[in-house]
Amino acid sequence: MPRPAQRRIPPRRPARGRVGRGTVPPAENQPLRLSAAESYPCEEADYLTVPTRWVKFVIGVFLLPVAWILTETFFTLLTRATIDHRFWAAEEFWFFSLGAVLWLIVFFGLPRPVVIYVFGHELTHAIWVWLMGGRVSKFQVTREGGQILTNKTNFLIALAPYFFPIYSLLVIAVFGAFNVFYDLVPLHRWLYAAIGLTWCFHFTFTCWVIPKGQSDLTDHGTFFSLLVVFLFNVALLLMFLVAASPTIGWMQAGQELLDNSVAFSRWAADVARAIAGQR
Repeated sequence: MPRPAQRRIPPRRPARGRVGRGTVPPAENQPLRLSAAESYPCEEADYLTVPTRWVKFVIGVFLLPVAWILTETFFTLLTRATIDHRFWAAEEFWFFSLGAVLWLIVFFGLPRPVVIYVFGHELTHAIWVWLMGGRVSKFQVTREGGQILTNKTNFLIALAPYFFPIYSLLVIAVFGAFNVFYDLVPLHRWLYAAIGLTWCFHFTFTCWVIPKGQSDLTDHGTFFSLLVVFLFNVALLLMFLVAASPTIGWMQAGQELLDNSVAFSRWAADVARAIAGQR
């Protein structure tokens, strides 16, 4: 009986990540690929290994209660602010909404500024690489797409552009920097308008690119990645709400979060006892 052919395993190379490579398609139904991970062959092991995607899927299952509690907290506070405290009549709400509406008109009625999005996408990757202690050796942005080359990558670096609204945070940073030297308090309404426009920019482009087969999401497991993106975005919205609402403070938001966590824990315990009692 002939012996099976043996496969030669090349030596391992140092890890090197490539994030944000791809092209922007001319047609809407083609995938927009902004990221790709570079993999290398590794030596075979004699022991059983569990794919990291499986581990992240299990982690995602345990994150579901966190997503439920955080979402419930956000909508409870939003309802309380808009109905009980008439937040809908405040300048902050209307100017934020004005900025969001203006962007929606641009997004659906005018040519989409894809280059601006790709630049922010790749810049966000790069910022999170630096935050994680990595280095960026190449940064490229074109109409057809963009990429960065880095010596470090993880799920936070890969998913950052989907939950880190870089242009909104840039607006806040610029406003805060100028406010040190000039009194910009009378212009705070325009700050909320700019935040509404830039955050809606982030939200619409995120919703636009996610269904187009992004390797940022699939490389770490789509279920886990989408859940992480959802959690970060809801948490950011909650912070925006507390910062903008004159009637809801951080202590109140923390208390609501604690109350919802306790209520969910009691519900889960009741369900567990009911299931155990049926056996």
